[in-house]
Amino acid sequence: MAGGASSAGFDPRALIAKLRDSVEPDAGALAQFSQGLADGGVSDAQAAAFAMAVFLNGLSESARVDLTTAMRDSGDVLHWDLPGPAIDKHSTGGVGDSVSLLLAPALAALGCYVPMVSGRGLGHTGGTLDKLESIPGLRTEVDAHKFRDITTRAGCAIVSATGRIAPADKRLYAIRDVTGTVESLDLITASILSKKLAAGLEALVLDVKCGSGAFMKTKDDARALARALVRTAQGAGCKTSALITDMNQPCCGALGNALEIMEVMEALTSGEVDSALCDLTCALGGELMVSAGLAPTADEAAWDIRDVLADGRAAERFGVMVGALGGPVDFVDRWRDRLPSAPVVRDVCAPKNGYVVEMDCEALGNVVVHLGGGRLKDGDKIDPAVGLSQVCMLGDSVNPDVPMCLIHARSDAQADAAEAAIRRAVVIGERPVNEPPLVYERITA
Repeated sequence: MAGGASSAGFDPRALIAKLRDSVEPDAGALAQFSQGLADGGVSDAQAAAFAMAVFLNGLSESARVDLTTAMRDSGDVLHWDLPGPAIDKHSTGGVGDSVSLLLAPALAALGCYVPMVSGRGLGHTGGTLDKLESIPGLRTEVDAHKFRDITTRAGCAIVSATGRIAPADKRLYAIRDVTGTVESLDLITASILSKKLAAGLEALVLDVKCGSGAFMKTKDDARALARALVRTAQGAGCKTSALITDMNQPCCGALGNALEIMEVMEALTSGEVDSALCDLTCALGGELMVSAGLAPTADEAAWDIRDVLADGRAAERFGVMVGALGGPVDFVDRWRDRLPSAPVVRDVCAPKNGYVVEMDCEALGNVVVHLGGGRLKDGDKIDPAVGLSQVCMLGDSVNPDVPMCLIHARSDAQADAAEAAIRRAVVIGERPVNEPPLVYERITA
């Protein structure tokens, strides 16, 4: 359903002047400005001035809520009539982070509905949509009718945003990208939540990553973003909490689109659910089910999620979603035969005996990008087969006879460059270090 105020007759200059002078904007002006972003009533110059004023002076908490809801309402806002709650999860971006692909079908198996509007790779981080589209035939671009149908039938649908979902954000993000205003906490918050809340959610959990592989490198920065997201989403009427989670090492042992799908399918079909990836999935899902009023405690809900991952019920929901999105209907049973593979596979062994004491997780993410598993510029075609597998973790014992990881590349030259970058990114020491905690902090307000 379309929403938003009309921008006809609206003069953006008064709003921009208020923001320039640190005067609180009113909700109506922000609504008209957002609609002007969507329908062209606001010029690029005015959008750039708005972004810079917010970047320099910030917004109050109430104004941030007003901007977020205005951007949400600049296009279609979905409303659901389902037997269970419509809930979702969002990550601020990580390396080897395939949690969404496990969590959505697990929640569906427990009677929830997960209409997940997801994204593509950004910078060194992988994108959930790119990972899914490594499955032959699968396409994540669907219209609103099909989105509803898949969500209702499978219990979950992971799709890309249509042009009618928060169009004000799409326009403003492009302006921010070329005006040095991407890092604004207020604009980041409004950008993330306007798209998520347009899906008509009753509850949301946020995975705010912190560390060398995250956009937020410090706990203080991650905490500030988590609080802004939680308070804004709650102010917009969505029950929301956040977990600050570690990103000083990959979330799982595979980095790259098809390779991460393989890791997901192992978790969904093997019955083995004791990995860090499954632990994080259960922690986030438990938090979300409590927010949605479906469980008394996060710990109890986490065990329910672990059960459906282990017994195949989540795999069955994943298979229904894959088939509905155009992928093989027998994917859950035949996934090993269905995914692409790279022609060059190379071991990277440690230069000496020791322990993994430090990892530049962002550098490892960039290795995958330069292999062709991500985009160096807009419009680049992704190679779904390339990446890294069997990646070592912090504290692991290594030696020259055991691989720290395997490179999957299109050519020997690409593998050479990747190996050199991996050796720079992984630090080997003489003494073991403790693995960092998976979850640092829970944010509820």
